[in-house]
Amino acid sequence: MRGFILAVLLMMTGICHAQSVQVKEVDQEVNGVKRRGQQLSVQLDTKTVEKTWKDYLGQKAGRVKSSKGVLSVENAVIDTISDAPIQVLSTVSSDAMGSNVWWSLDMGTAYVNKTGTPEAYTAAENFLRGFAKKLYRDDVFRQINAAEDVLAATKAEQDRVVKEANSIQLSIEKNKQRRQELEAELVQNADELKQLEQNVQLNLQKQELSRQRVQDMEKAVDAVRAKLLEVTR
Repeated sequence: MRGFILAVLLMMTGICHAQSVQVKEVDQEVNGVKRRGQQLSVQLDTKTVEKTWKDYLGQKAGRVKSSKGVLSVENAVIDTISDAPIQVLSTVSSDAMGSNVWWSLDMGTAYVNKTGTPEAYTAAENFLRGFAKKLYRDDVFRQINAAEDVLAATKAEQDRVVKEANSIQLSIEKNKQRRQELEAELVQNADELKQLEQNVQLNLQKQELSRQRVQDMEKAVDAVRAKLLEVTR
């Protein structure tokens, strides 16, 4: 079972790498101010992306504030991008292709951009790509958990069906046994009926013999009475 899940995980990990992860430089207006930043595009549900991104920023950069769809981190500490604290503004949106995570990084002297701060830009891009990998990895685990739930339900249904089959087979065996008992009872009943019929015939013979004896005794009594009458005359 674990080997199967691991194989699925490895397969899905390969799919993660094959998923579209695009980071590009995009200008966006936030709170009436046009800002330069980076945009990550992923093919995942926007609500899940937004929640995960907020948690991710909180873990990696600092306390996240949210206002009117804009996430912000003041004095964010992301040492892979800058040695000094930076200001982060971010939004999450959706389009026909999936979800977009946009952020702008204010280093105090300049916004992170491809031409002015190439090293910081590359580091920020890697930060976003790392987040994308986490998104896809979490999505794989969700799919595996869902598959395990389906597998568990399928196995439970299989066990139920097998149990039902065993119960049916037991009922069949009991039915066969009862049938044999009934057949034996029928044979015994037929023998008893035959014996009863024989007893009836024997009883008829006994009745006839008894009737003959009664008649003989009646004749004997009549003969004695006749002799008695002759003596008394």
